[in-house]
Amino acid sequence: DYAYLDTGKLYRYIGYSILQNGQDPADEAVAIDMAMRLKDTLSPADLADPALGSDEAGQAASKCAQFQPVRDILISFQREFAENPPQGKVGAILDGRDIGTVIYPDAPVKLYIDAKTAIRAERRTKELQSKGISVTYDAVLADMLERDKRDASRSAAPMKPADDAKILDTSDMTIEEVLNQSMDYIRNILDQRA
Repeated sequence: DYAYLDTGKLYRYIGYSILQNGQDPADEAVAIDMAMRLKDTLSPADLADPALGSDEAGQAASKCAQFQPVRDILISFQREFAENPPQGKVGAILDGRDIGTVIYPDAPVKLYIDAKTAIRAERRTKELQSKGISVTYDAVLADMLERDKRDASRSAAPMKPADDAKILDTSDMTIEEVLNQSMDYIRNILDQRA
C-alpha cells in the first residue's frame, strides 16, 4: 500500500515538453523556464504518458537534469511525495538515480539496483521492441553509454549509490530473484527499526 514515483519521469516530462515546444533541453535557461512553468501543475497522471518512455525523452531528461536549478525546482515535489504520499498511502517508494544521495538521504531503506551496461541495453531493447518501437541494440547501447556518462559526471547530483545503500547487481538475476532479495533486505531493515 505504498505510493510509487519514478522520479526520472519528472525529468523526462520536462525534457519531452521542451522538445514538444521545438526547443533544446540542453539550454539551461529553457530547461529552468519549463521546470518553473510545470512544477505547480505537475501531477502523477502527467507521468503516465507512454511517450515519456522513449529514448528521445530519456536523452532530453538527461540533458535538462544536469542543471542544478532544474533539480532544485523538482526536489520539493519529490520530497513532498515521500513525506505525504498521495491517495492516503501509508508510505512511498521513490525510484531514481539520486534518491538515496540527494532527494531523501534519510530514507530508511535504500536499494541501488544496477546491471552490466550490455545487459541493461539488451533489456531496454526488448522492452522498447515489445512496445512496437523500432530500435536496434547498438543504438540503445550507444544512447545508454552517453546518458550514463553524462549522469555520472554531472556536478549536480551525480549518479552514484548512497554509502548505506544495498547494491544489487542484477546482471545474472531473474525478476523474481531481484524481488526476493530486495524484499528480504527491506524486511530486515524494517524489523531492525521496529
